[in-house]
Amino acid sequence: MRDVFDHIDRNIQAYLDTLARLVRQPSIAAQGVGIEECAQLVARMLQEAGARVEVLRLPGAAPLVYGEFPGRSGKTLLVYEHYDVQPPDPLDEWASPPFEPTVRDGRLYGRGVADTKGNLVARLCAVQALRQVRGSLPVTVKFLVEGEEEIGSPNLHRYAEAYPDYFRADGCLWESGSKDHHDVPNLYLGVKGICYVELVARGANRDLHSSMATIVPNPAWRLVWALATLKDRHERVLIEGFYEDVEEPTPQEMDWLRRIAATRDDPALLRDLGIERFLLGLAGVELLKRHLYQPTCTICGLLAGYTGEGSKTVLPRVARAKIDFRLVPRQRAADVLEKLRAHLAQHGFADLEVVPMGLEDPARTPPDAEIVRVVADAAREVYGREPVIYPLMAATGPMDVVCGRFGTPAVGTGVGYPGTNVHAPNENIRIQDYVEGIKHVALILERFGGSGA
Repeated sequence: MRDVFDHIDRNIQAYLDTLARLVRQPSIAAQGVGIEECAQLVARMLQEAGARVEVLRLPGAAPLVYGEFPGRSGKTLLVYEHYDVQPPDPLDEWASPPFEPTVRDGRLYGRGVADTKGNLVARLCAVQALRQVRGSLPVTVKFLVEGEEEIGSPNLHRYAEAYPDYFRADGCLWESGSKDHHDVPNLYLGVKGICYVELVARGANRDLHSSMATIVPNPAWRLVWALATLKDRHERVLIEGFYEDVEEPTPQEMDWLRRIAATRDDPALLRDLGIERFLLGLAGVELLKRHLYQPTCTICGLLAGYTGEGSKTVLPRVARAKIDFRLVPRQRAADVLEKLRAHLAQHGFADLEVVPMGLEDPARTPPDAEIVRVVADAAREVYGREPVIYPLMAATGPMDVVCGRFGTPAVGTGVGYPGTNVHAPNENIRIQDYVEGIKHVALILERFGGSGA
């Protein structure tokens, strides 16, 4: 692979320019900004690299971009990515405009550069490098690039049902991954699921003078009382049956957790987060076990009445709370949603509106899958470090839709690092990580194509 790696080193600036071209195009799914334009740009970039491309469409859904590069062997590797990004707010906290890619101190800054346009372009550049140096690919590569991941991929299952052959593969490179605080590459074999809802409490037909609180119900209080029934002060979710599908890690998984815990720098993470201790005072293996193998119930946002500068004595007409439940394997999002509705009714809050905003089931890859071995071996060679393999990540993605239903094993790996500021102002990647990520994927393609069917 020395010839391919040398080619990559000679073309770093071109690869950075390609990434900057994509980051420069806004694509904010939550606001519907630039989605069509970005889908077309991704399609053009795949075509320019030599792929057969289709822009798939379904009513009410963002375009799904499909690109296929033929390979010499009969094997197929799926690359799942997304071209949509988070809103860049708050804008005043950016050191440079979010959609004007900027290089500073060996880093490339811009919204989406880490999540996940950097991974998308790194994988595309790896394909280009192999094709340019070797003339062809050892394995057929399918790119599946959606535009709704940041809002829960609400329509991806419809694409999977309509175009199942485009999803099928022998292995999948998942869209996310990073190095840790010690610059050790982390690989992820699964994701948590999510049940994201908005709770809405309503009162009078308009905001009122707060003196009316003696006789008019306040939906903000009603919402607070309802929220207080969901979880206790010991972080235990109180919804009946919520934990019935939660499993303890197996002895083998506990061995993995102990190895992972030995590589982590929890004090550095505490300093980075600006907090003194983790929840429940946990540390080490028990902290990691809770983080990966326990579900959550999180208030993501609250809104009611007047929240601007100064005072306004008002009795609000409506109160809203956005809540997410992160789910572990065997839990199902639709089941948790129904249990939440039943819980609210049992506690006298059946009048609250429950608006589903994102339902995704968890997924997990067997650790003995061929793609896991190939990705790990390639990481050892490219990074010169023993990768840390996580049985699943604490975050969520549509792995069950893309891979689980088709029996495709998936591994998450990528160009991030702990300071990427994903979903926050000044999102960035380190250029050296980007270059190594291109080499890693190129070696994965070479090894996966050459391994046994």
